[in-house]
Amino acid sequence: MHKHSKNRRHGDPVQVPGSLTDQINQDRNVTNTKTRQKQKRKYDDDEDEQIIDDRLSRKIIQQAREQQNEFDNDELLAISKEETDLESIERINKIKKNRTEDSDEDDLNVQEDDYDDEEVSIDEEDEKALEAFMSGQPRRLLGDIIAEKQAQNQSSPDNDLDPRISSMYEQVGQILAHYRSGKIPKAFKILPNLANWEQVLLITQPDRWTAASMYQATRIFASNMDAKMAQRFYNIILLPRIRDDIDEYKKLNFHLYMALRKALFKPSAFFKGIILPLCESGTCTLREAVIIASILAKNSVPMLHSAAALLKIAEMNYSGGNSIFIRTLIEKRYALPFRVVDALVHHFIKFRTDTRDLPVLWHQSLLAFIQNYRQDISTEQKQALLELLHHHFHHTIGPEIRKLLSEYKCRDEEDEQYAIMDEAN
Repeated sequence: MHKHSKNRRHGDPVQVPGSLTDQINQDRNVTNTKTRQKQKRKYDDDEDEQIIDDRLSRKIIQQAREQQNEFDNDELLAISKEETDLESIERINKIKKNRTEDSDEDDLNVQEDDYDDEEVSIDEEDEKALEAFMSGQPRRLLGDIIAEKQAQNQSSPDNDLDPRISSMYEQVGQILAHYRSGKIPKAFKILPNLANWEQVLLITQPDRWTAASMYQATRIFASNMDAKMAQRFYNIILLPRIRDDIDEYKKLNFHLYMALRKALFKPSAFFKGIILPLCESGTCTLREAVIIASILAKNSVPMLHSAAALLKIAEMNYSGGNSIFIRTLIEKRYALPFRVVDALVHHFIKFRTDTRDLPVLWHQSLLAFIQNYRQDISTEQKQALLELLHHHFHHTIGPEIRKLLSEYKCRDEEDEQYAIMDEAN
């Protein structure tokens, strides 16, 4: 009694408990209620967990990867502060190597989810129209190129490669012929540092590499070579392999697609080793142009490299596929120098004397140029383009081009307007 009176406030009524049966029922109700609440909470937790599992986004994966990188950085910092001996340096290099390899594998996994594995759809009429403009020699397979290069090396007096090195890289080639994933032989990773890397590379027989091996090779060469040597690898090895794959399967293997993306990390080498030789070959098919141009469209490319490539392509003999690359680079909407704009105008105007029926792709590239650079052409160029429409007029694209040319002022007209305004002020 004393305890009850101590716990209640002065003036409060004394709580009289009910019968024993009522107390038991009350406790049972409370227990059942708590049990139902726990079950409901567990069900909600299970449902939330399922939703998270089903809808786990790449953003969460990216955040986790960034956190892991921060953890690795902290670990590297701690090691570098506490240890300075050779063992600590080896540990640091191992962490960096593992992080690079893990990041590379993650990049492949993420990109594979977005990669369209379907055969590229090509309009047969457009393909036939482009074939009429092909003027180059028949395309050579990568195996033929490798055999020719090896024959040249064997006949060269400088071919004094150590037999032990030849044997080692023959074994490396056998590994690359069956490689799917995992670590690349260390002997292959040091290839970019060799003075005679091209001669040694041919020993591995790149025409027998798997697509995954080609991706790893491109990644290594793009990261460790200067633009000139990377260009050589792109032109001799990567480009022929890409063309072989597209010709055989009517699409591009995912690892080869990713190899092209890695090659773009050296934009100068990418244009000089892949795009320009492909356009100059005169045998670029519509399918090849569409697939390779998609790499340019989906990735950032420095303006100066793209402008230089546009200038070169505009000055080439027309081969059909050129229109794909011209249109793709134009639609990136760079602030092009007037010299490049003038070269593109001349590229289109020179078709005034061409009596062939030009493919729709040519008209589309002209439309893209007018849409994006109509204010950068001169009055004289504008008149020449309007005259061009009398010779080559597409029933749906032509009227839009003519409308855009008539509605906007040219660059010299705007300069005159600004000069008049300056004099008035």
